[in-house]
Amino acid sequence: MNTVLYVNDLCKTYITNKRQNNVLKNVNFKVNEGEMVAIMGPSGSGKSTLLYTVSGMDRMTAGEVMFNGRNIEKLSDNELAQLRLDDMGFIFQQMYMLKNLTVLDNIILPAVKSTKKKESRAEIAERGLKLMKKLGIEDIANNDINEVSGGQLQRACICRSMINNPAVIFADEPTGALNRTSSDEVMEELSKLNQEGTTIMLVTHDAKVAAKCSRVLFIVDGNIKGEYNVDVTAALRDRERALNNWLMEMGF
Repeated sequence: MNTVLYVNDLCKTYITNKRQNNVLKNVNFKVNEGEMVAIMGPSGSGKSTLLYTVSGMDRMTAGEVMFNGRNIEKLSDNELAQLRLDDMGFIFQQMYMLKNLTVLDNIILPAVKSTKKKESRAEIAERGLKLMKKLGIEDIANNDINEVSGGQLQRACICRSMINNPAVIFADEPTGALNRTSSDEVMEELSKLNQEGTTIMLVTHDAKVAAKCSRVLFIVDGNIKGEYNVDVTAALRDRERALNNWLMEMGF
């Protein structure tokens, strides 16, 4: 199985008012192709910083991150931006979309800007519509973003994250702003994408969300304190119960 993300002794330090804050401390892990990995931990433990650093949205202080065999620290800002555009997908808790564009135009924008594949705008739009149909939101393609529900908008964000066929989707609390019904629907779509082969790494505080992943990394004070392999063959309720028991043992 190919390793798509390899993290070795990753450190991230911020200097605030001349004081050093070591947010990540010698973090080590890897993500294999086709995995769905959840990052969990207490508030302020470094979950989102970890996600942003391994995806190149934030520069590391020390260590090594290999993404599909490329050392992201050795890439220029322009090369890193191109890598994120072409080979990574992003989903956030806050559904950042441009208000002056329709839902479909927001979805296809990364493909319009990408240089990875030469396509006409009509071809890109057709792919965008296919993704929307796959996630059951094709009927809102021409809507403004303020004319749709939160659940629909987050599914549109999933479509946008998939438009360039990324090697990995990075998701930061993708269900955090949704009610339970919409959260379950979004996780169902992410699970389907993962079952089809898409690698996903997500940050969550919700054990119900993490139980739908294949592996959970637990981070405390910038260190990974434990790793849990989810029994994906078990019923979801049993997975949730077993994961909650492990999280209690970890002090969560």
